[in-house]
Amino acid sequence: MRHNGQPIHIVGLGGALRRGSSTEKALECALAMARDLGAETQILTGSDIALPPFTPDADTRTSEAIRLVDELRNADGVILASPAYHGGISGLIKNALDYTEDLRTDERTYLSGRGVGCVVTAGGPQASVTTLSAFRSVIHSLRGWPTPLGVTICASGSIFDDKNYCTDEAIRTSIETMVNEVVWFARRLHD
Repeated sequence: MRHNGQPIHIVGLGGALRRGSSTEKALECALAMARDLGAETQILTGSDIALPPFTPDADTRTSEAIRLVDELRNADGVILASPAYHGGISGLIKNALDYTEDLRTDERTYLSGRGVGCVVTAGGPQASVTTLSAFRSVIHSLRGWPTPLGVTICASGSIFDDKNYCTDEAIRTSIETMVNEVVWFARRLHD
């Protein structure tokens, strides 16, 4: 956690195992906006979060799992991005979030004291909305503060260019608003 004028640290978690997925591009776009606001960012996506199924009483963790937990422990804000799979969060993302159980004894338990922005990509609007609702429920369970605006993206068209810039003005504005909420919350709580 950063204090006294140091940059806030925003962790982006999500995407899919397929490099260049629309979910990964949306997450990259959001983190670029956070950097434009002066935040330090870290992205964990794809193979970074392809972790063994979470087991609460395991004696050891993989280096990837340790890195994930450490990044979330030190985060001032979090941006989560998931594709909508059958109306819910992808198993990849849900399993990664299960590892926050390793934060249960920290001073800031789970995601306490962190604004959490949500981005959901789907082939249609119904799956995105149900997945966004599921995301918010998980964040509440982890004691995080979901931003008032969650972003749903119908990813059936070309929305991001080759530099992950969102070419759809309405979606770009939504992502920007959500990122501003995460950064604002992190600054207010931790300065």
